[in-house]
Amino acid sequence: MALSPLVPATACFLLSLFLWLRNRRVPPRDYPPGPKPVPLLGNVRDLTAKELWLPAAQWAKTYGDVVYLNALGIGLVFLNSPDAASDLLDKRGSIYSDKPALVMAGELCGCKNMVAFTGYGPQMRQQRRLLHKAFGVATIPSYHPLLLSETHTFLRRLVVDPVDYIKHVRRYAGGLTLSVTYGYQPVSNDDQFLELAEECVHILSERIASGGGIWPVDVLPFLQHMPLWMPGAGFKRNAIKWKRKMEEFVDRPYEYMKSSMKSGNYKPSFCSNLLEDTSMQQQEDFEFHLKWSANSMYSASIDTTITVVSHFLLAMILYPETQRKAQAELDSVVGTDRLPTFEDRSQLPYVESIFKEVLRWGVPVPLNLPHRLMEDDIYNDMYIPKGSLVFGNIWAMMRNETMYPDPDTFNPDRFMTKLAPELERKRNPKNYAFGFGRRQCPGMNLVDSSVWLLIASMLATLDVGKAVDEHGKVVEPEIKFENPIFRTPNPFKCDLRPRNQKALSLIKQSEILSS
Repeated sequence: MALSPLVPATACFLLSLFLWLRNRRVPPRDYPPGPKPVPLLGNVRDLTAKELWLPAAQWAKTYGDVVYLNALGIGLVFLNSPDAASDLLDKRGSIYSDKPALVMAGELCGCKNMVAFTGYGPQMRQQRRLLHKAFGVATIPSYHPLLLSETHTFLRRLVVDPVDYIKHVRRYAGGLTLSVTYGYQPVSNDDQFLELAEECVHILSERIASGGGIWPVDVLPFLQHMPLWMPGAGFKRNAIKWKRKMEEFVDRPYEYMKSSMKSGNYKPSFCSNLLEDTSMQQQEDFEFHLKWSANSMYSASIDTTITVVSHFLLAMILYPETQRKAQAELDSVVGTDRLPTFEDRSQLPYVESIFKEVLRWGVPVPLNLPHRLMEDDIYNDMYIPKGSLVFGNIWAMMRNETMYPDPDTFNPDRFMTKLAPELERKRNPKNYAFGFGRRQCPGMNLVDSSVWLLIASMLATLDVGKAVDEHGKVVEPEIKFENPIFRTPNPFKCDLRPRNQKALSLIKQSEILSS
């Protein structure tokens, strides 16, 4: 007999009532300020599934550095300043580094062992040790030849087909990560692993993370036991399909890499280097953690790269004088007879400032991924309860008018004036764009190097401008943001072409230099 649709609705109401009554019995505390909640629902009506960082920025202006909301008994804390984020997520990382146990993403969809979802404990520490060993600052130069080769390949594809630039950025990011992680180099856009990776990243960022990544089953865990045939159980049927695909993405590239190692025909990579390290193999469940850490690298890096490069192109379209100034610097330092290399980076302060401003202005992940507080805490006389989900409000920090005057304007010159070391550190958007504390993005050093080289190489060889239609009319870029986690603009029209014949020749010659 089918259950009435009123049954889950009644269960939700009773649970909400229980949480409300329980919270009423708690003695009044000095919670951080925030929007006024309503009985039963708390601040549920204040939350949006799309671009939550926008209302969160208004709360920051109204209520200050720390804002508290309550959604069905769950505390939501927004840290809106670098000082608050550093004090809690960095300095008190031992209690602020957990992750919420999301039933949908973790249990039902099979993502609980990915680095972004792993709870604070031995597994998280083991995964981060592996990733730090492979992607620490000292190791990144070993990837420079591969980054140069992949960047030059990207430029060659781009000048042949500039209209579909997003396809080339995806191919670049996906191919680079597969090469670095598994020693696998895709041979075409419809490569088996690229297609599998694309599908899984789409599932993770557009399906599982839809609505901000919080599903009803995360708030009401008993819903995971609903029969598949029951009305409203569509999320479970989807989760079965998504879990199967995610596990395939974890296993297939890893097994390819191990098979290549056995045959002796393989390229060094994150996985192969660690498998050859006998000291690492002695650690408990080593291969299990290695396999999931490798998969997490791909999922984290591709969306970040696409988001940053898209904002770079948009900025060059909207602020052409910035592009011309950067090209003048590149011509002066690098010249016009070769492409930029990493050795040029320290001599290109304006290009570096553009990279920083892209991170600040674009804000790839405006709210970061939430941390979970592991015990009650007091901060500046404000009570933050155990179990609260804590967001580093990167959007509010990057739009802070004191740190960044006229924050909505793309202005790399703001970084050309040197400040005292502490002020310089606080102003540097790289210290916020990749997260905080013990959950900071472990691939940030690789992304920093790869995206910088992409930006420098595009500026050196290409002119980026507004598109023109078949009638010669300028087409203004149409900007929409629909990704609930990453602030990735939907593809927009633009004009990409070599700066001159000499730049085109350099791009074509790069194939010979890379071979």
